[in-house]
Amino acid sequence: MNRGEKILIAEDEADVQELVSLHLRNAGFVPMNAENGPEAIRRAREEMPNLIVLDIMMAGMNGLEVCKLLKADMATSRIPLIMLTAKAEEPDRIVGLELGADDYMTKPFSPRELVLRVKSVLRRSNPEAGQEPAQLRAGVIAIDRERHIVRVRGKQVDLTATEFKLLSLLIERRGRVQSRDGLLNEVWGYESVIDTRTVDTHVRRLREKLGPGSDCIETIRGFGYRVTEE
Repeated sequence: MNRGEKILIAEDEADVQELVSLHLRNAGFVPMNAENGPEAIRRAREEMPNLIVLDIMMAGMNGLEVCKLLKADMATSRIPLIMLTAKAEEPDRIVGLELGADDYMTKPFSPRELVLRVKSVLRRSNPEAGQEPAQLRAGVIAIDRERHIVRVRGKQVDLTATEFKLLSLLIERRGRVQSRDGLLNEVWGYESVIDTRTVDTHVRRLREKLGPGSDCIETIRGFGYRVTEE
């Protein structure tokens, strides 16, 4: 992975912002700061960072509102996003994921772990060419990995980096059941660090976006998912 990627940190607590910036800078990234929601949206649109670290509990416009607006804007919808939240309850985590966030961390968190997660999300967003089949198909779904495009019956579908990686893996291994723990490890790069229901949330979002192509993803009760052979 190339270093020098720009990381926008939207955080209204100065000490947290400074700590995150320091660790990202030490890891070779270029941190940019935003102290509130409107400033985060403006900087995202003007500077197009490689990834956004977004605090949910900002005053005024909170992180969930910012995430929703960024994901609704074609110019910023594909920027990977990690949410920070002081709320540990599952519904608060799931809402962010359903809005299109790629990952989340609950405060207090380890800055070193955040850097690792930033690197992991960026790897999913920028897969190295030549390591995987460039074209994948499953029923009415067609994936062009080199151009990062998914089409269903010829119509392009806009997926986040994590959704794209998840769908590609399931289709590449069609016919074989993939466990939730295995998907967490291979797609997110974690070994059960986050709740496996995160996988369920992303599959649900995938099905919604795939429309007529959603039937190809089967739920294997109590275990995981697979894409059908046909």
